[in-house]
Amino acid sequence: MSTFSLAVRDSSTMLRRNLLHARRYPSLTLNLLLTPIMLLLLFVYIFGDVMSAGIGGSDRSDYIAYIVPGILMMTIGGTVVGTAVSVSTDMNEGIIARFRTMAIHRGSVLIGHVVGSVLQCVASVVLVGAVGVAIGFRSTDATVLEWLAAFGLLALFSLALTWIAVGMGLSSPNAEAAANSAQPLILLPLISSAFIPSDTMPGWFQPIAEYQPFTPAIETLRGLLLGTEIGHNGWLAIAWCLGLAVLGYFWSASKFNNDPK
Repeated sequence: MSTFSLAVRDSSTMLRRNLLHARRYPSLTLNLLLTPIMLLLLFVYIFGDVMSAGIGGSDRSDYIAYIVPGILMMTIGGTVVGTAVSVSTDMNEGIIARFRTMAIHRGSVLIGHVVGSVLQCVASVVLVGAVGVAIGFRSTDATVLEWLAAFGLLALFSLALTWIAVGMGLSSPNAEAAANSAQPLILLPLISSAFIPSDTMPGWFQPIAEYQPFTPAIETLRGLLLGTEIGHNGWLAIAWCLGLAVLGYFWSASKFNNDPK
């Protein structure tokens, strides 16, 4: 077999392995998935009318339209925490050392984790999006091209955060430390424009909300789905995604190749 064929075969095997693990032990994914759903329901049904007035809307439906894109991005951040835990578990249970003694493509282990995580992110986004639609979210003005661009952005953002999560998992001494190190991926959306516009925040706090990956990604997704102004956020979102993906890849590859376990 050629090197490429071997890599594809072994990566497919590792992908099936990770998907089977996710199916057999769904509690971690479900726990992480409950957070964005609960926040969505809380902010819509408890704070919806007040928050809608704060963004200049007329009723709760305006705030549903505003918050759903942010919750979708938060869902990705929460889902990849499970990836960091899974990678750390593999590294510390000795299975990676076993794989290294076998005639398999070296990069297939990480590729299986990354592809599996991206698929889980997409599935989680679809589920949370379905909840959003059930409570009243609508995107009637988006064209087919805009829907495709929105899906591409979600997939690219998932890939970028997954590589970062893999690096966190490889750098952590155990699964608990991996979960803790990945917490910023859940906390950053809370201080972005996911829930309120960043220009309504205190002046000293606005740079924290603006100069991070979630805010431009959320504003771009919001613009694609709702027809709001995207401006320079589209290019910033793509730049953040590519930068994080490259950083995460080289970080993960370096840790994986140098780790003696």
